[in-house]
Amino acid sequence: MLDLPAGERRADLERVTGWVAARSPQLYESLRCFCLAGFSLLQAEVDAGAEIPFAFEEHDSQGRTTFYEFRPLLGAFVDARAARLAELADTRLALERLEAEPTAAIFARAHAGAKAGDDEALLRTVLLPLVAETAEACGGFDWDDSAFERRYAELEGALYGSELTFVALAPLVGLSAPSRVDLGAGISVRLGATGEVARCWPEAGNLLPEGFGREPDRLCVLELERTLEKGSVEVPDSAAELADALTALRLCLGGAIAQGPVVFERLDWRPYGIRAGVPIAAAVPPGEPARLDAFRAPLVREVRERVASADPDPELADALDRWELSLFQDDPSRSQQLRAALEGLLGGGDGLWAATLRAAVLLGATGRERAEKLSRLRSGDSGAMVREALVETLAYGDRAELIDALDETLLGLRARPAVELAAEAASG
Repeated sequence: MLDLPAGERRADLERVTGWVAARSPQLYESLRCFCLAGFSLLQAEVDAGAEIPFAFEEHDSQGRTTFYEFRPLLGAFVDARAARLAELADTRLALERLEAEPTAAIFARAHAGAKAGDDEALLRTVLLPLVAETAEACGGFDWDDSAFERRYAELEGALYGSELTFVALAPLVGLSAPSRVDLGAGISVRLGATGEVARCWPEAGNLLPEGFGREPDRLCVLELERTLEKGSVEVPDSAAELADALTALRLCLGGAIAQGPVVFERLDWRPYGIRAGVPIAAAVPPGEPARLDAFRAPLVREVRERVASADPDPELADALDRWELSLFQDDPSRSQQLRAALEGLLGGGDGLWAATLRAAVLLGATGRERAEKLSRLRSGDSGAMVREALVETLAYGDRAELIDALDETLLGLRARPAVELAAEAASG
């Protein structure tokens, strides 16, 4: 433990780490006193017999020895004693000092939401995490000034920065990717870093899909990252946006692709929340794992954008929902869903027969191919072709214009709309 006057302590840390002195010395001192008081209370609890919970983690990678780790859940220990910490005199002083900092109030509101009161928001998003993170850096409740200084410097950077960084992660099942793949709008597929979820949520190991981080098709995450302006923070609907991206992956790649049951959210690299994912995105369809490569990435990016903007076209949105539901159904329900999806997609008010003819023209380059696809569509063997027709329609862009173009092709007035590249990628 360092036992120096505050000024000498900060000067010493600046020489060693390059840390710049606190922008608000009063805030620094009040938060340090709160953490010291909190450590004293929490250590007294431990001395009296209170047990710190632990998380048991298995670390395994192909070709290497499996090892196991016990992680103390210090954050959970602190949260469980939030009411007692809130009663400390130093807590009241720290809250008063934070309330005098407008940026702290904005930061807390962004994390806690509109329903929490000011004191509750500041306690939950600033004070309790600061105690927990300092304890984790110390390895317990044996105080270390340098550990507090580092955590305080990170907090100060978040409080006084001009922007907030929002990140949402959903573990993926049934998909592999050799490198990071940009899907647009701040969404990407990348390899998950070892322990990145556990670092923010040590207790969340049971929320990860079984085998995640070990199996070849369970190493990637679907990530949403956005930069938000302070003072006008509107947090993205991460569950919905990631579900749209997952639908695009299923459409373009096929395969048994799904995401974990929850979405992990961070704000400025601090835990923000754990949100339930969209149920259909978390369900694993039958099939084999898929691979996302550079060839299919541009198509997935374009389809994701069109899926995300499908709501103004109710028939297209319904067709997407019905196709995705069909992945989890058996006949006759599956065939009924696929027929309804195809009719909504290409029927144009003319019924299923017209949608079937248009789909055959859309997917067949020659007369022989069109006759074959028409026969398959009428026989009920349509799952793969409805998926391909959805991809082609989304890639084309204007559904009404595409229907008109297909009718003109049927009448011999024009060549078939150019869709070969998308069809090849979707059926690959």
